[in-house]
Amino acid sequence: MFGWEYPPMHLGGLGVACQGLVRGLMKNGVKVTLVLPNPDAEIDGDMEVISPNSEMLKNIHVTSALSPYDSAQAYYEKMKGVPREQQNIYGEDLGQAIENYTAASVEMTKNVRPDVLHCHDWMTYEAGVRAANYHQKPLVAHIHATELDRTHFNPNKWIFERERWGFEKADKIIAVSNYTKNILVSHYGISPENISVVHNGNNVTRDKQPDNIQSEYRTDHTPMVLFLGRLTLQKGPNQFLEMAAEIHRIRPDVQFVIAGDGGMLGELIENSVKLGLQGNVIFAGRVSNKEAQKLFAQADCFVMPSLSEPFGLVALEAIEQGTPVILSKQSGVSEVVGPAFKVDFWDTAKMADCVLTVLREAPLANQLRSESSHVLQKLTWEHQAMNVRSLYHELIN
Repeated sequence: MFGWEYPPMHLGGLGVACQGLVRGLMKNGVKVTLVLPNPDAEIDGDMEVISPNSEMLKNIHVTSALSPYDSAQAYYEKMKGVPREQQNIYGEDLGQAIENYTAASVEMTKNVRPDVLHCHDWMTYEAGVRAANYHQKPLVAHIHATELDRTHFNPNKWIFERERWGFEKADKIIAVSNYTKNILVSHYGISPENISVVHNGNNVTRDKQPDNIQSEYRTDHTPMVLFLGRLTLQKGPNQFLEMAAEIHRIRPDVQFVIAGDGGMLGELIENSVKLGLQGNVIFAGRVSNKEAQKLFAQADCFVMPSLSEPFGLVALEAIEQGTPVILSKQSGVSEVVGPAFKVDFWDTAKMADCVLTVLREAPLANQLRSESSHVLQKLTWEHQAMNVRSLYHELIN
């Protein structure tokens, strides 16, 4: 399996999803050898991790500055806020790192005897193709987010073409939602028969009573509405602010927390002042997993206003903490979470109305907490990995 992000070295949902799938596959009896650009990874069970060494990387160079999350122009600004120990996930020259990784792909895996090869997102597609050709084994291309999602359909053409090339070379494509599958068919020209949808899972390991989780946070406190994600166009933070302004006109007591960092931070701070929200919006910056869980537990509702969201693992994290969720219809997670408000990302007035309803109607909020928790019991990584294992067997047989 060729991956790029993997905890503890990860900046977004890609690493979390990759780890969840690997753990789920191992629980289903699949032996995984994980190929990463660096050797730092949380080892589980008998999972093997391999990465390029200096001998493999001699005389390799390409000039580029690309990011899988933002525009190239915003990339360096974003990296300023990333802890130094995590910067080598993408580094100052992503193109160089990808070429290094790709060039070493066959050498790294020549002693592995795979039944199938599996690669995650465009950074790893060429490495997966080279290794699959060497081993003469089938290739699965997993797509977690397309270049169209990241750029609101104004793609970097080079990345877009690398994605399409990888899709065309793969024996099977896994899309994380029907929403993503439709993008691959309509914008990349991929045959729907070659795409299987396997939704992301979650890491819930114990039964919870969502309506009682951290209940002390939800009594006698100022109402709080939460946004948590990268501060990029894709995630819809400006839509969140527009929604907040609508709510503020009716409920000036409501507080809004925007957690996350990214190239839009300065713009968002300015917009919050223009909208008269300077006393009601807290910019929390990048938060740890533990801090995120506490924010979810404190929030009266979580809003995910993404313009284009292939899945949206953060919504499952909110549900795990017993937080009612309001989801963009332009998201994959809205396909699997029934008990939630779902709104077009551009309809901020309706989004605001949904938030006000959650804040006003306590019985409804408790019902959303209780019913949405059932989704987590079915949507586990172990179960989703079972679907991936079945796909492997179809390719092998």
